[in-house]
Amino acid sequence: MIKNLVFLFIIAVFPFVSYASEDPTYVGIAECKMCHLPHFESWNTTKMSKAFDLLKPGVRAEAKKKVGLNPDEDFTNNEFCLKCHVTGYGQPGGFTTFEETPEMVGVQCEMCHGPGSIYSRMMLKKKGTYKREDYMKKGGLRLPKPDNNACTEKCHHEGSPFVNPDMKFDFENRKALGTHRHDIRYIDMPFDL
Repeated sequence: MIKNLVFLFIIAVFPFVSYASEDPTYVGIAECKMCHLPHFESWNTTKMSKAFDLLKPGVRAEAKKKVGLNPDEDFTNNEFCLKCHVTGYGQPGGFTTFEETPEMVGVQCEMCHGPGSIYSRMMLKKKGTYKREDYMKKGGLRLPKPDNNACTEKCHHEGSPFVNPDMKFDFENRKALGTHRHDIRYIDMPFDL
């Protein structure tokens, strides 16, 4: 009887323990969309999905001029710009160059939710009845919130030439304007479908 209980405990806990010493890496939107297709489809229509294109010469020329940038310059290799216009720049699994990692252009899921390698593997191998929060915590993911969000930590701050000191980033308003679907039907899907 005790052997059976120990075996059941190991089976229940092992999916989480096996990832404890590993740091998550970036996997890209193709991995995310396998399970989150409605989110992908709606994100794909947003400015976030096209963020890399803004770095190209001539794109948004007037806005670039207004903040003192040369609108004819190619910013697609500019390290300062890439940090906010691609996914996982300079991080394991993230964007390196357009030639090497074109699948990581744009502001993808992991820019806001964190690197998804562990979470993705956990979800594919899931066993037992765990809550989404358990998987997210163990997998290193987060849900941005107005008082603690990756948007202002990473990009929408005064380090950007497009953000001035008087500008206040309104998380809820920006989310409503378009990051991806946030309706309950698709976010809180049961894991045992």
